[in-house]
Amino acid sequence: MGKFVIKKTDAGCHFVLKADNGEVIATSQVYQSKESCKKGIESVKHNAPTAEIVEDEA
Repeated sequence: MGKFVIKKTDAGCHFVLKADNGEVIATSQVYQSKESCKKGIESVKHNAPTAEIVEDEA
């Protein structure tokens, strides 16, 4: 199922998405507030189920 973990830093806060085994599978940008961080989590939850997978050709 995984879980989102909010972490505080000197610059603000960010979230990591962890798999059931505890492995970090995604890390967000740093947000200025916890509320903005939570909005970022909601955005990932909303947009990721239909996100396209593409390979960067560069």
